[in-house]
Amino acid sequence: MTQDQNSDLTQLSADTLIGLYRSGAASPVEVTQAVLARTARVNPKINAFCLLDEKAALKSAQVSEARWQAHRATGAPVGTLEGVPATIKDLILTQGWPTLRGSRTVNPDQPWDVDAPVTARLREAGAVLLGKTTTPEFGCKGETNSPATGITRNPWNLNKTPGGSSGGTAAAVAAGLGPIGVGTDGAGSVRIPAAFCGNFGLKPSFGRVPAYPLSPFGSVAHLGPHTMSVQDAALMMNVMKRPDARDWTSLPEDTVDYTAGLNDGIRGLRIAYSPTLGYAKNVHPEIAAAVAEAVKVLQDLGAHVEQVDPGFEDPLDITTGLWFLGAWTVWNTLNAEQQSLADPDFMAEAELGSRLSALDIQHLNQRRGVLGSQMRQFMQRFDLLVTPAVSIPAFDALPAGHSPLSPESMLGWTPFSYPFNLTQQPASTIPCGLTRDGLPMGLQFVGPMFGDALVLRASKAYENKRPIARPII
Repeated sequence: MTQDQNSDLTQLSADTLIGLYRSGAASPVEVTQAVLARTARVNPKINAFCLLDEKAALKSAQVSEARWQAHRATGAPVGTLEGVPATIKDLILTQGWPTLRGSRTVNPDQPWDVDAPVTARLREAGAVLLGKTTTPEFGCKGETNSPATGITRNPWNLNKTPGGSSGGTAAAVAAGLGPIGVGTDGAGSVRIPAAFCGNFGLKPSFGRVPAYPLSPFGSVAHLGPHTMSVQDAALMMNVMKRPDARDWTSLPEDTVDYTAGLNDGIRGLRIAYSPTLGYAKNVHPEIAAAVAEAVKVLQDLGAHVEQVDPGFEDPLDITTGLWFLGAWTVWNTLNAEQQSLADPDFMAEAELGSRLSALDIQHLNQRRGVLGSQMRQFMQRFDLLVTPAVSIPAFDALPAGHSPLSPESMLGWTPFSYPFNLTQQPASTIPCGLTRDGLPMGLQFVGPMFGDALVLRASKAYENKRPIARPII
């Protein structure tokens, strides 16, 4: 269910807010006040925030308002995201606020004096940081629940999960608790919640957005934006992509303006359409139909679409094997008391990781290399690959440890997301309709390595034809 909510400041995109600030029709202070008031009303229902700092947010908004006043009077520069309310996932270091990683094992009483690169870049761009959003413990699963923060819920249906592990970020954006947020994606953790909550989400090429410290789960882990619109994600990428020497895996400086050419369309692009990737056997029929209809839109926009599978087998065991190894690594940094406080799902992942030998891990990495090579070669034939984002709509929101954990229960229902963490390619999720039960469905665009701007451009072309709906909550 949707309605025209454009008169509500909390329902406006970052790009729209910046236009209002530029003209003086709205101010960062009144927008921040509106978002905080809405958060006070809505967050108890969805549990998107694990930390909200109203005082710091209002102080930041006041500074931004003064900058906009100076800009209108004298042309003084303002930041790219000046005055835009934003959230940070609780896996990402934020100076002055605890980063508890959704876990009772992390001691909040310690110095929190470092900003991660992406947090620092948002501050420099003038964003108004509201607080930290919920995550499962250490970002360990595709739903957002933990013994530390409880259950986070989907704004479209409070009985459903927002997905994970960036579920708090996605729920906040969908509910109008800040138009932009930063998430992480190790096996789909930006794209799954974007699909379940009806937002736009982007997993950039690995290394495009610097990280510090690096994820214990290794080189499958990406940082990316959750937004109300593709334009907002492009604005965020212009800020988030700036290099940081603390991340030795980060890419060289990227001078591309991701907002330039965003509306150039997709006429003439070669798009591979794979409804199952050749192995996904249980795609929900409404999602399959919605994605097929979305592909027709791409054809109408002038793209040359060919239905073809990339030709690799399901790499679920590669993904979960490497992930469980990361869980086992983290587990061994915890003392016995901390281990007793852990999420049972994370405990199960660590136990599965303990069974892997060095040779097992070497074989997994070798197979990952073969998959990466296959996709590099496949993308020489196509500009983009299109698939469903997730094979099912949002499922029930349940507490941590609600069922035995296995590779299939952990990720088997999201077969389209994790392959592209292994290959490190850019991939986006954009809504492509609602089920009969009113739950969002998602379309995924996958680009060639370093083709982030192209993924955004294609996503924008689709969004221009099929605007993103908003939930009522």
